[in-house]
Amino acid sequence: MYSLMTLPYPYNGLEPDIDEEVVTIHYDKHHRGYVNKLNAALEKSNYKGNYSLEEIPNHIDEFPLPLRGDILYNTGGVLNHNLYWYSLNPKKSDPSGKLLYKINAQYGNFENFRKDFIDRAKHLVGSGYTFLVSNSRGDLTIVNLVNQETPISYNLIPLFTIDLWEHAYYLQYKNDRDSYINNFWDKANFDYASKKYDEIVD
Repeated sequence: MYSLMTLPYPYNGLEPDIDEEVVTIHYDKHHRGYVNKLNAALEKSNYKGNYSLEEIPNHIDEFPLPLRGDILYNTGGVLNHNLYWYSLNPKKSDPSGKLLYKINAQYGNFENFRKDFIDRAKHLVGSGYTFLVSNSRGDLTIVNLVNQETPISYNLIPLFTIDLWEHAYYLQYKNDRDSYINNFWDKANFDYASKKYDEIVD
């Protein structure tokens, strides 16, 4: 079955923007919970481990109908959280290489992209994520998806995300989600996104 990814930095590595208690609960309780629930649903389905996590959404019709909802939801929960942790780092990094070139081509410059991303995130209603995604041709889009939807279900490749569920910020920021979104950028990490984008456009 599937395992919880290793957090790429210490629990306190994102302070002061995201504090240790928030990261600990988010990773150890919520993220781990999605992994455990996914594995439990897959076990009920007699799954033989044929697919990577990223492949499951596009093969969801192969699973028993009563279990598809749980499998798809929890697969999204694992994938989205994996990407969220990769989108953060104690030492922030901006896009580089081909990704930076494409951002500049589509948005004019990185600051314009950042403002657009922040605006989209602040307008997400309810729980979900704001993603930077690419299609197979390398065209970029900023999208909001609710709950644990994954861009993979829409044939899009997720590159970067912010988690906008309350468990990602409420202990620290209470109902001031806008401050969490703004401060997130002090730890935003585009190393993963830049490498992933290179694979798409090679």
